[in-house]
Amino acid sequence: MKLILGFLCCVFVIHLNAQNIKAEADHLYVNGNFSKAIETYKSLKNLDVVYDDIAKAYIAIGNYDEALDYYDKAVTANEDNLLIKYEFAKLLARTKKYKEANLLFANLITSDILNPNYHYELGIVLEKQKDTAALEQFIKTFELDETHQKAIFKIAKHHLIKRNFIETHGYIDRGLESYKNNVKLISLKAQAYYHQEYYSQAVVWFQKLLDLGEKSEFIYEKLSLSFAQNSDYIEAINYRKKALKYSPNDANAMFVIAGYYEKLNNFEKAEEFMTKSLQLKDLPLSDEYQRLGTILNRQKKYEAAIKTFQKSLKEDPSNMVTEFYLLRTKDEYYADIDAKIRAYEKFVEKHKENPFVRFSESRLKELKQEKFLAEN
Repeated sequence: MKLILGFLCCVFVIHLNAQNIKAEADHLYVNGNFSKAIETYKSLKNLDVVYDDIAKAYIAIGNYDEALDYYDKAVTANEDNLLIKYEFAKLLARTKKYKEANLLFANLITSDILNPNYHYELGIVLEKQKDTAALEQFIKTFELDETHQKAIFKIAKHHLIKRNFIETHGYIDRGLESYKNNVKLISLKAQAYYHQEYYSQAVVWFQKLLDLGEKSEFIYEKLSLSFAQNSDYIEAINYRKKALKYSPNDANAMFVIAGYYEKLNNFEKAEEFMTKSLQLKDLPLSDEYQRLGTILNRQKKYEAAIKTFQKSLKEDPSNMVTEFYLLRTKDEYYADIDAKIRAYEKFVEKHKENPFVRFSESRLKELKQEKFLAEN
């Protein structure tokens, strides 16, 4: 009897000691001392009950190989524990071991087919494997839980890519019913309206993102483009400038802003941004210089326009439109009527089939008549 009591006491002491060690390790883990927690967990004689704890601690310090190894041991030691299998499967997916993750999530679904997250996580893995069956899993997730925000986003995004706008808005609206400030769904809705060319609605939803503190180059750029489509060039400029702060050397953005200022007849600002754009570009710039030349002409800066059109022709000597613009600018700028006549004669002789020849011949005739009248 004494032997039995002694044995039971010994077992109790060992069990109590194990509980104390695990409690200490748990305390270390909760307070962020993960390496010390691992060391303490491993001091236990029976590790079956703490393999998953050790795995979590290894994840916390970024050692995924060790975490995978201990989750594997945890699953073997706790075959009926679905939570451990779920965490292991997610780590497999996180470390791009998609084949193993796929198999484990499929097994979890077999064990509990009504768990929406098992279907969702399998969908993510299939998506990474570029398997179109991913959508089926996201839809299954939604069928099991119609408030599952992540699944709704995936389904709505699929329909947006396919330009199925009715379905896109339908799923988004369902998601927003249970979480009205879901910025991912709001962003999808704004993009859907933008692609539908409902620019006023797109503005409303992109601005909702700003109200929720979401600021990005993409949002500002799309707001600018939407306002421009509605001919509100002041707001288009405002938001494009905000987008420009993210990429200060974006030559294309400056070119677009210049175009908006031109629409507002603010040629001085149009010239400023067009010049900045040209200075940043390292590409053939014939069309850009041509555009700047016309902006300078609108300001009667004919000498600068002539030099700019000449730069355009240097970029592309075959650009007949630029050559004609240059001719017309010289006509406005030159005081010498003989110089004007020579310029038109040269242009007509060079471009027999140019669509501007008829105008040039008519203008040449006028100039010669002016000269005749001046001399007589």
